[in-house]
Amino acid sequence: MGFGGISIWQLLIILVIIVLLFGTKRLRGIGSDLGSAIKGFRNSVKDPEETAEPVTPVAQQQLKADAKEATPASTETTKTPEQR
Repeated sequence: MGFGGISIWQLLIILVIIVLLFGTKRLRGIGSDLGSAIKGFRNSVKDPEETAEPVTPVAQQQLKADAKEATPASTETTKTPEQR
């Protein structure tokens, strides 16, 4: 006896019917699409710290410079016309 009262022969007959209905090329495409979807799901579930690339010192300096440049511009927009 097989899985829940289904014998191996019944499973093989179902497999043959599925292959005849969809074809091997289409089943292969479905399998690869399913595999890539599972892989993408696993990557999205991982901790962002594990998947994040380390920041180099040059990139850190550039981020700091960008932040310094952005700060005065943002305070200028909050001034009223009388303050300018």
